[in-house]
Amino acid sequence: MGTQQHIEESSGLKAHALGRMETIGIIIGTNIGAGVLSMAFAARKVGYAPLLVCLAITCLFCIITMLYVAEACLRTCENKQLSGLSRKYLGAFGGWLIFIAVAANSYGALVAYMTGSGNILTDFFSRFGLSRQMGSLLFFIPSALVLYLGLKALGVAEKLISVGMVMIVCLLIGATVVHDDTRFMHLWQSQWQYVVPVFNLAVFVFGAQFLVPELVRGNLDSPKRVPRLIIGGMLLTFVVVAAIPASVIALVGTENLSEVATLSWGRSLGQWAYYVANTFALLAMLTSYWGLGGCLFTNIFDHFRLGDESHRGKRLMVLAVVAIPPFILAYSGISGFVNALYFAGTFGGVLMGIIPILLLNAARKRGDKEPAFKCGWYAHPLMQAGIILVFASSGVYAVLSAIGMLPASW
Repeated sequence: MGTQQHIEESSGLKAHALGRMETIGIIIGTNIGAGVLSMAFAARKVGYAPLLVCLAITCLFCIITMLYVAEACLRTCENKQLSGLSRKYLGAFGGWLIFIAVAANSYGALVAYMTGSGNILTDFFSRFGLSRQMGSLLFFIPSALVLYLGLKALGVAEKLISVGMVMIVCLLIGATVVHDDTRFMHLWQSQWQYVVPVFNLAVFVFGAQFLVPELVRGNLDSPKRVPRLIIGGMLLTFVVVAAIPASVIALVGTENLSEVATLSWGRSLGQWAYYVANTFALLAMLTSYWGLGGCLFTNIFDHFRLGDESHRGKRLMVLAVVAIPPFILAYSGISGFVNALYFAGTFGGVLMGIIPILLLNAARKRGDKEPAFKCGWYAHPLMQAGIILVFASSGVYAVLSAIGMLPASW
């Protein structure tokens, strides 16, 4: 009980117990955004086998860095978010740096989800005169409501919707497997010389390090299970993320891929598949919105030390800061600001791979207590150096790509 009181007094963030499936649901729901529907198109030059290898390697790196953050959290008495951990172990500059990275990464994605949800709902209900703005507003209501209700509601919602998404993916894959046009030989076609851009894309698919403090906060009564839940959630995420492009490529081949999988499925399987796949995309946006928005929500409480998170006025204020700007920016036409968010989000993605290493090493020197879990061989300095090299190189690649300094063939 003393630990619980200390947590609430020091950060204002209360410990709400999460079940195993709720914890895994948060991981899956946040990681699987609508962007996975574009993975097949991104691999149109390189082929599926290289894409699968890239996804496996980057998923492993993400799991390792998430475990780094988990150990740092468990070495800390206070219940801090990523920005709070950075401030504690890396100083005020580190705290601000990671807070800005989390904010940019979250806002950039939330703007995209506002726009994407409006497009999908307008497509569904255009016959009723629904505008894109009204579609986004309909999406906004459940998105903001769950954020306001807090961690426990987020866990339950993520669990339920994630189960629904997995069922939809299984339905689409099953229909693909039995379809006459499916050719599994398409999955073995590969052009490894184009692997660099695909690997760089894969680096940012599994960016879930910022979730770990929330996962730890929801499992304070059984901290030893946190690593198993992280690994399990990430492996399930990997299976879903890898299965979607495999299904599409096997169905239409690399030569006939559409930019989003919904169109490929719709053309080959029928109109029902188009609507089912778009429903998946909408649910994926919703669960990712909850994960990213919830992370930003609690980081604001922690970073600015706003006190008790259950205070209704403060929750409404922070909710407004998190939820309203993406809606406005989605329809503002301020393309320059959105582009700036892209660069900041890329920078944030790079930091998400590097900061956990710094946090782990600092927490091992200056942590408050012995943790219930310690990282093993994968915390070796050589492994850490390799991870830093990969994420830093990906950041450089993303910048060079944005300013047009890469080979045209990529």
